[in-house]
Amino acid sequence: MAEQPLLQIEGLRTHFRTDDGVVRAVDGVSYSVGRGECVGVVGESGSGKSVTQITLMGLIPMPPGFIAGGTIMFDGQDLLKLKPRELRKIRGNRISMIWQDPMTSLNPFLKISRQLIEPLMVHKGLDKASAKLKAIEMLEKVGIPGAADRVDQYPHQFSGGMRQRVMIAIALSCEPDILIADEPTTALDVTIQAQILSLIKALQKRRNIAVIFISHDLAVVAGLADRVAVMKEGRIVETGPVNDIFQKPRSDYTRTLLASIPSGSKSHPPQPSDQPLLQIDRLTTCFADNSGGWLSRQKADKKAVNEVSLTIQRGEILGLVGESGSGKSTLGRSILQLVPVTRGSVIFDGTDLVGLRQKRMTPLRRRMQMIFQDPYASLNPRMTVFDCLAEPLLYHGLATRKTVTAQVLALMDDVGLARTAIRKYPHEFSGGQRQRIAIGRAIATKPELIIADEPVSALDVTIQAQILALILALVEKHNLTMLFISHDLSVVRYIADRIAVMHRGELVEMAETESLFVNPQHVYSRKLLSAIPTPTTAQT
Repeated sequence: MAEQPLLQIEGLRTHFRTDDGVVRAVDGVSYSVGRGECVGVVGESGSGKSVTQITLMGLIPMPPGFIAGGTIMFDGQDLLKLKPRELRKIRGNRISMIWQDPMTSLNPFLKISRQLIEPLMVHKGLDKASAKLKAIEMLEKVGIPGAADRVDQYPHQFSGGMRQRVMIAIALSCEPDILIADEPTTALDVTIQAQILSLIKALQKRRNIAVIFISHDLAVVAGLADRVAVMKEGRIVETGPVNDIFQKPRSDYTRTLLASIPSGSKSHPPQPSDQPLLQIDRLTTCFADNSGGWLSRQKADKKAVNEVSLTIQRGEILGLVGESGSGKSTLGRSILQLVPVTRGSVIFDGTDLVGLRQKRMTPLRRRMQMIFQDPYASLNPRMTVFDCLAEPLLYHGLATRKTVTAQVLALMDDVGLARTAIRKYPHEFSGGQRQRIAIGRAIATKPELIIADEPVSALDVTIQAQILALILALVEKHNLTMLFISHDLSVVRYIADRIAVMHRGELVEMAETESLFVNPQHVYSRKLLSAIPTPTTAQT
């Protein structure tokens, strides 16, 4: 660490005027970062982590936001006193940011090349041809294969992990002095996450970059940061070297965060029966490959799920893991017949669902439900919580207009939501509360099988722990059978009775949870397990 910090934040206060009064999103935050140093900023949603960095970048919307006090000294000048024209010369050039969700940060109408070239032309004065060569070089450095061919593709043609790499390439293209990474690996599988973290660490060392790494994943921060600042309700409650924070935390809040990290398997023994509820035999789901463009006549079938066979017993939680693009979600949707199956069979309680007509499928859908990864996208924003929970009950004839209110209130109790919130809309809830609504909707019809697709991937560790405890309680209370899809192997280890590993559309290994973690048989399983970050990997 340099003797003189490259960035020094002192007493920063960022507030927002609302109809309910002034919200103190950042309330007296102070910390510094030096060249070549990585400072991790951790805390729950709403703690002020991201707002602090957005203030630093000069991107706070004014109004309703305003800076109530403090200084942000960068290389001898206070960023809060700079004119917008002066700040634009620094933002994206000397201070860059990797945003949390690349799909909303990248312009869907512009090719990747255009979005990479722009900062190079604006800040570095390169001509278009030179900027494109530099763009291809950056894509190669962040590990995108075939960069020269892919540079002219659009964001939707990349996977989630690849889009995040593109964001990193853009952020690093101008060789900044400070890189701010805001939850850059939240929705990535463990192997891609390990690659991204290794890339950031290597670039930090090679270019002597200062890194501010924002995350709710404490295990990730442990393996990357030199120092850690713990935030709660707009304030820093604790700061110190990474080993001190993880091994000798002083704050009760820090101890609560650390205690919420899933470790080991679930405490209660598995209770699945010996009767299968779901039997999948040689299931294959193909999609047309239109990578050549819509005018291309060369259309080959891509096997998203290839010859998968497995059985789930009644009352069992089967974990399904693998990297992005391995076919996990497609398998889940194929089971529920939400995508057309190419061949194979899906036998649910003795009935083959493949090719079943809608008239026979509708009553079976009541017995099978899905919890999607993003509740904000899966819940109708124009429907209140009451309407969201009442709809499946009324549709399947499980309630009448007279009885539906009592049943909805019982669901609110089941998922731990206040009855008084029944008339609120999804946007009025936090991420964890919205996931509870999605779970309530899934269990409304008293299903026998639930497909849970990444239900806790974007949640804070404390909220994640609450949702996992809720799922286990509901599985026991309602005798549910579950396929739990996740890229987080620590979560799967905590909740699943058995684990199935998918790779490139195929099932490569299936075993009892602890057996898989202790003695994985397949080389790909070993690769996944070796990439899991843990708090014990804190730097020395």
